[in-house]
Amino acid sequence: MGKTIAQKIFEKHLLEKPFKDTYILKLDRVFCHEITTPIAINDLCERGKDRVFDKTKIKAVIDHVTPAKDSKTATQEKILRDWAKRNDIKDFFDIGSNGVCHAIFPEKGFVRPGFTVIMGDSHTCTHGAFGAFAAGVGTTDLEVGILKGVCSFKEPKAIKFVLNGTLKPGVYAKDVILHLIGKIGVNGATNCVVEFTGPIVDNFGMEERMTICNMAVEAGATSGICFPDQKTVDYLWEFIKDEYKTKEEALADYQQWKSDPDAEYEKVIECDLSDLQPLATIGYKPDQVKPIAELAGTKVDQIYIGSCTNGRISDLRVAAEVLKGKRLAPGVRGIVSPATPKIYKMALDEGLLSIFMDAGFCVTNPTCGACLGMSNGVLAEGEVCASTTNRNFNGRMGKGGMVHLMSPASAAATAIAGTITNSPLYKA
Repeated sequence: MGKTIAQKIFEKHLLEKPFKDTYILKLDRVFCHEITTPIAINDLCERGKDRVFDKTKIKAVIDHVTPAKDSKTATQEKILRDWAKRNDIKDFFDIGSNGVCHAIFPEKGFVRPGFTVIMGDSHTCTHGAFGAFAAGVGTTDLEVGILKGVCSFKEPKAIKFVLNGTLKPGVYAKDVILHLIGKIGVNGATNCVVEFTGPIVDNFGMEERMTICNMAVEAGATSGICFPDQKTVDYLWEFIKDEYKTKEEALADYQQWKSDPDAEYEKVIECDLSDLQPLATIGYKPDQVKPIAELAGTKVDQIYIGSCTNGRISDLRVAAEVLKGKRLAPGVRGIVSPATPKIYKMALDEGLLSIFMDAGFCVTNPTCGACLGMSNGVLAEGEVCASTTNRNFNGRMGKGGMVHLMSPASAAATAIAGTITNSPLYKA
């Protein structure tokens, strides 16, 4: 019987199997940020274990509230900063060089096909776009990962999506993942690894693959995975060119990180997405999804473009294409947060930030802030936000606020109209 990509990764990284369905895996990367890691750091210090398993495999960033908004967040940042200095963590990204974790770590080439990655953040599944097993974990697992470089996981069950057809103009990766979550529900992939395959995924670039893997957790998945291919090699080439003589050699090596044709799955779900429309969430769960057209006229107070889901350069380019020469509707405020300094500079050099500012948007530094209601765009009670983020939970962006998740194109069009609307890029 063949194996899935997750089973192959587990097999290569297996250190011990203490119980029938429990795997102790060696970790290739442990990612850290200032919200969840300080708890682990403090506990390790109290236990007299202020050390790390491998300073080259731990990467840390201050990204959720940056710069600090109050004494509490400043303290959290100081704990991470001092820990990184004590333990000589070279890849620590502080204020000025920092970006949203799930954008800056791939951008730096820290994720490779076949890797095992953990972080105290549920959207760590983003990194599965590179053919890695990447999962968000709790504080105890994070502590063990930092100290010993290992983590415990249950046997990986898999669900396979085969995405067929060709997307219509104006339909994006965000619409695809919202459709899939709506199809199987927020618990539809619980304790499973979700594989995204098929012609649509093959045609996606790495940024689009990161978008769909990022939201795999919204269907309950432990991780989302795309198989590595030539696009993966091209994206990573500047980081791996000393490891391989040619791109062809790298691609040949990465081919081992694909599921076998006869691998077993919990489910195989085939979808033809040729008729998919732009989508948005309603209510307070990511699987509550409707076509934008059915929500037309829904008033909004704020537009937010950014996050680890849709704050990359391709997202900003699409939004700017819609906004160019236009203005925010009266009474609507717009916020755009490029996900990393590199993306910010690219957007600046390409004139995208001028387009946003001319349209009336506030352009902020790279931060997670508004996505989880911590800073830089928190909603007041009763306010409505059209957002390119990944969660619409009750109170997510502010107590009593409502969040409609959608693509950057749809968010930009909504900014101009003042009500939810399809972008002019969509051709039905």
